[in-house]
Amino acid sequence: MTKVSVVLHYYKAKEFDEKHIKAQVAELAGQSCKDLEFILITCDKEDALSRFSALKPRILNCQNDLALNMNRALNMAEGEWILFIDNRDNPVIMKKAAVDGFLMGAERQKDAGLFYSSYELEDNGEIKEVHLLDHHIGRVRDNMDYGKVYFIRKSALEAIGGFDVSVKYNHLYDLRLKISEKYKLYRIANRYSGSYYRVVAAGKKADVFDYLKAGKAIQLEAERVFTEHLKRIGAYMAPGVMMPKNQIHRDVSTLKASIIIPVGNRPEFIGPAIKSVQQQTVRDIEVIVMVNGGEKDSTSDVVRSYMEGGAKYDPEKPEVRLCVLDINSIGLCLNLGAKMARGKYYIQLDSDDQLIEDAVEKILAVYDSDPEIGMVIGSYEVWEKHADGGITRVEEIPVVTHDEWTDENGRNNLLRINGAGAPRSARIEVIKNIGYFSINDDPYARNYGEDYELVGKVAEQYKIGRVWDPIYKVVRHAGGTDHSINQHTIDRNDNAKDWVRMETILRRQAFNKKA
Repeated sequence: MTKVSVVLHYYKAKEFDEKHIKAQVAELAGQSCKDLEFILITCDKEDALSRFSALKPRILNCQNDLALNMNRALNMAEGEWILFIDNRDNPVIMKKAAVDGFLMGAERQKDAGLFYSSYELEDNGEIKEVHLLDHHIGRVRDNMDYGKVYFIRKSALEAIGGFDVSVKYNHLYDLRLKISEKYKLYRIANRYSGSYYRVVAAGKKADVFDYLKAGKAIQLEAERVFTEHLKRIGAYMAPGVMMPKNQIHRDVSTLKASIIIPVGNRPEFIGPAIKSVQQQTVRDIEVIVMVNGGEKDSTSDVVRSYMEGGAKYDPEKPEVRLCVLDINSIGLCLNLGAKMARGKYYIQLDSDDQLIEDAVEKILAVYDSDPEIGMVIGSYEVWEKHADGGITRVEEIPVVTHDEWTDENGRNNLLRINGAGAPRSARIEVIKNIGYFSINDDPYARNYGEDYELVGKVAEQYKIGRVWDPIYKVVRHAGGTDHSINQHTIDRNDNAKDWVRMETILRRQAFNKKA
């Protein structure tokens, strides 16, 4: 039988519950596969030898660097496969048949370099199954969950030179990207008690603003790790390199900009959004409200109050136009709005958000600075809506400036993170030339990320302009999608964008081969 080297950690300072420490040891000692060796990385040798004595581990004195520790463990390991249990921050309790399961996977999948497994999560005594996503070439987000246990072919680790000691924060991200370049990554799914291990964690609600709270050094290193990956697989786009594009037609627009708002069943939000457009310092604009809840959607009544004949109509303010659809498709709304638009530029506004008064002025100034710019990405503040209808600024979240959108590397870095930047604006003709927004005709798409594909394609053919000042208010509220969402929704959304990433990587690889 193939020998397996199990690598794990023990830190007394973590103060894990004694029952969890004992469970970790008992389940490893009780593995149905007996051809194992254990390597324990620890700063507390005597205590570790006592607590993990049943495993008869070989001890590695811990250094404050995962890459150094793992490379030393790799040099010690005698197994053909490395079972790395990342129990540094959470107790990880293996099922007794787990190693046999991984070895069976290795027998079946000869091209595998790494296996990862869905798992159980114990949160305050409640155990639930966590179902991970299958790996493919588009799974390049640095926040994708691959679990806490990695079954790695030792020769695959050696082929990539082990852990990169120049990487200080994103070790496992770098590892899986590099292994994926030479080998296949396989997920072992769980269903009906099919998990290979259990993770003990406090649990945390998902928050799409989490990435803002990560340190700048972590983000910059993740960008470097990912950019080097794109270069190695031939999907990197160097600064100044552009794919062929259709020429922009003669400008026939009669207004400076069209602000298009897709909305469904949000009558309480649409008024402030419209007001934020009508208060702009630039007046030569229009707002097109695409109500996608059908004729019974009361949002339309609020919109009509701002139109001619309505109680809030003001002929001195930018015109409000209304289009009512009975299909809830944000992409369809944006595309039909672009066809209706009389403005030269489209400007994004979600129905529950608001433009800051000089937003259009600052966006237009960027376009005027360079005729090669096809899209402008701004910066925003996060605000909170209260029960009385008022909103206040969320001070703990800084102005979101989307620093990842640099002139040199923004379009490559786009593939690493889920956000495409906001607010966004594009030349109407560019939207048409690119092929419009997704209308849920992509795999997994369901009124999410309809613009992610378009942004990526625009960045391949045109310059991206930036507004660094805040020009937009993102308003968080109980019914919003940017506050806190469940794992099922996160997975659905990630599947949609990862599919777009896959197509983007393949498209760029094909382009680079011809260049």
